[in-house]
Amino acid sequence: MKPATVAVTAGRPPHEPDRPLSEPITMASTYVATGGLEYGRYGNPTWAAFEAALGALEGGRALAFSSGMAAVTTVLDLVGHDALVVAPAHSYTGTLLQLADLESRGRLRTKLVDITDTEAVVAACEDAALVWFESPTNPALELADIQRIAEAAHAAGAYVVVDNTFATPLRQQPIALGADLVVHSATKYLAGHSDVLMGAVVAADDQLYAVLKGRRDLLGATPGTFEAWLALRGIRTLHVRLDRAEANARVLVERLTGHPALEEVRYPGFGGIISAVLAGGEEPADRLVRSTSLWVHATSLGGVESTFERRRRWKAEPATIPDGLVRLSVGIEDVEDLWADLEQALAAL
Repeated sequence: MKPATVAVTAGRPPHEPDRPLSEPITMASTYVATGGLEYGRYGNPTWAAFEAALGALEGGRALAFSSGMAAVTTVLDLVGHDALVVAPAHSYTGTLLQLADLESRGRLRTKLVDITDTEAVVAACEDAALVWFESPTNPALELADIQRIAEAAHAAGAYVVVDNTFATPLRQQPIALGADLVVHSATKYLAGHSDVLMGAVVAADDQLYAVLKGRRDLLGATPGTFEAWLALRGIRTLHVRLDRAEANARVLVERLTGHPALEEVRYPGFGGIISAVLAGGEEPADRLVRSTSLWVHATSLGGVESTFERRRRWKAEPATIPDGLVRLSVGIEDVEDLWADLEQALAAL
């Protein structure tokens, strides 16, 4: 089946008389003994439905986590002592902060690379235990050669993890390109309505799945049942939301490109995220995000509403990200309304 159909159908109860069409919310911390669940930290039918849907979309076995950072932390927790992790210099700040913290405590070593320089990344894989990357990167929107890097990492004996939050499994399936693990902030596009905090990891094989589930059970990084149900409901409309956001983004990129208030417009060719670099840097970028009525100044992304922010307002953002870079998460509103609001704010600069 096509991904859009999988998004709607995977993780459903059997089509039997009087069964609900959707997996209900199972609010339970304790189960009758000697079954497959035993205790609420080990599993839940609502989590399982979400995991079945995401796993089917990504081509692996999924595990739900309490947040995207819980997913990131659990994966990095598996890296051996003093082992090397290769990661993009431009990545989600939470991932970079986690790597820096682990390195400062002597847990592991980190080598940050330009993920667009494939040969340099391949060379960095030589001594690595884990190669972690995003494609597109956050917020620089750089693209990586996933297949080539995965081949080099595996040849060096390293595992490959891809954060697929921006692309979603509807635009990119890293496991099919050689990744061992795929990470999601389900808070973003998967749930899609700015009301869920949740993460996920998808494993390419049963052995990795079992190891990660053991770590999740031990660390207790499990999601709330209601959050899992909301995220599953979000997946049902992912293809519709993403198609609309992407169509809007393409129109906005065309109109923004060459605008006198902008130095650069970055767009990877798919998805709903645009990064625009304001001419003049920090000051006009800060003015822009305070000058709209429809676009919302907010740090998250992937919701039905359009949001944007100047990323360097966060001290942890890499210094190589331009001061004037504004990351736009394009929503599903009417594109003419989005453009009118953005255009008047840019004109005022």
